Amino acid sequence: MDRGAAVLLTAFTGGLVALQAPINSTLGRSIGTWQAAFVSFAIGTAALALIASLATGGMRQVAGVRDVSLVYLTGGVLGAVYVTSILVTVRTLGLGGVTAATIAAQLAVSIVVDHFGLIGVAKQPITAARVAGVVLLGLGTYLVVRE
Repeated sequence: MDRGAAVLLTAFTGGLVALQAPINSTLGRSIGTWQAAFVSFAIGTAALALIASLATGGMRQVAGVRDVSLVYLTGGVLGAVYVTSILVTVRTLGLGGVTAATIAAQLAVSIVVDHFGLIGVAKQPITAARVAGVVLLGLGTYLVVRE
């Protein structure tokens, strides 16, 4: 995939992620926070099971999970923590606040992961420009969430 298409796809799905918080929060008000997180992941799991079944190699590819380090199996837990936390925090911060805080934290953690080449990511040094970007996002988050 070329970089332009990757940016467009990421931006599109990022927009969809922004909808996740209010949708799941409303579901959580109806059925409970943990129950809503469960339903959200159960529906997502069913959709992914269908897609994985139809993809090249089908579900047979899943057997390869035995050869993967445990750290690479934590993504689902991390997603569950995120989804469950936004179910609650969107009620206090609003969608803009949740989105701003999420993006600022993602960028801050990402430049550290890049710098050290953690979890299979190619090394990219922390630069003054990257730090400035994190600081500006932090300030932007403050402006969005302040009363």
